[in-house]
Amino acid sequence: MSYIRKIIKYFLFIVIIVVAVCYIRFKHFSITQGDLAPDFETTLIDGSSFKLSSLQGGYVLLDLGGSWCGPCLRDYPKLVALDQKYADRLTIVSVALEKDAKSWDKAIKKFGFLWKHQIVDQNRFVMMSSIARTYGVTEIPAKFLIAPDGKLLGKLSFREIEEVLEKE
Repeated sequence: MSYIRKIIKYFLFIVIIVVAVCYIRFKHFSITQGDLAPDFETTLIDGSSFKLSSLQGGYVLLDLGGSWCGPCLRDYPKLVALDQKYADRLTIVSVALEKDAKSWDKAIKKFGFLWKHQIVDQNRFVMMSSIARTYGVTEIPAKFLIAPDGKLLGKLSFREIEEVLEKE
């Protein structure tokens, strides 16, 4: 019996260490308002190459979500409306965290996403996405507004995004 207790103690100790390391990684090494937005390179759904920094010079909304995410689905009509209202001042970059690209394709058609910059990051878990990890995202939806100078204005709500864009 004492052998089983030792194994359980070691197992719990390892679990606690792993949780602590993950917590430190996401809380102490995530980006903050005023930081330069971390750059990344990937491929858009149309097959073209994309680098986030190529959009510097205008406002960029980095939107991380998924077709399987209830809160994301509720946000998508607002995202479309934001794109229509501020198309001259704002570029939306959608990062879909999906198990397969077909699910995202259905969401695009359902909600009428017309913007060019759409990325499908196929991973089973949100935290496995390199873009989500870079931005410290542990839950979605997550929206990051990036200023024309490339600095992160923060993880903002739709209302806060509109307030920033209305000042311009």
